[in-house]
Amino acid sequence: MSMSLRVVVPPHPLIGHWLTLLRDQDTPPPLFTSAMAELGRWLTYEAVRDWLPHQRVTVQTPLASTEGTVVDSSVPLLAVPILRAGLGLWQGAQAVLPTARVAHVGLRRNETDATAEWYYDALPDTIGPQVGVLVFDPMVATAGSLIQVLERLQAKGVEGDRLRVITALAASPGLKTLGERFPNLTLYTACIDAELDGACRIVPGLGDAGDRLFGTPSAAIP
Repeated sequence: MSMSLRVVVPPHPLIGHWLTLLRDQDTPPPLFTSAMAELGRWLTYEAVRDWLPHQRVTVQTPLASTEGTVVDSSVPLLAVPILRAGLGLWQGAQAVLPTARVAHVGLRRNETDATAEWYYDALPDTIGPQVGVLVFDPMVATAGSLIQVLERLQAKGVEGDRLRVITALAASPGLKTLGERFPNLTLYTACIDAELDGACRIVPGLGDAGDRLFGTPSAAIP
């Protein structure tokens, strides 16, 4: 893995708790949805700790004036959830960043060769130089989908310190590929799993995040 790629795994017990519920094959879709949202909330909280623009202000309490800190609303934020399961992370993150604008992108996995194919792109034509961008990718396995999204953002001038990625789970091979292509990226995740199986799925992983999030049946509904 590139030593420049910054991967942060926050050591918070709630993050570990919600990840464990995501991993459990017996977790029903409603609880899976809650767990994904909670991971989105806590990982976003950690990701913006030293990144969210803020400023000092003076306010008047009922007894005296005092100084405080408020989020600088003049600096715009753009959230980019990768469909489908990125919506689960964003659901929780939205509580942390309620004023952020949202641009959805959609890529689907080609099961023949495990590559990612675009089917939806709502990224703005222009993203201003002051805009901070957070990409919500449910899992980073091979990093194929994420790299394609980051390449489109890079073409619009978004990279480096103004960009962060939030993902529920990442695999070491995908992080290695990601670090070689985007060495200055910062990524927040609940855990790093070591392996991919022959079908490029994260092991032990948590299964298909989109199917589990939305209760998508694996076979016909009788």
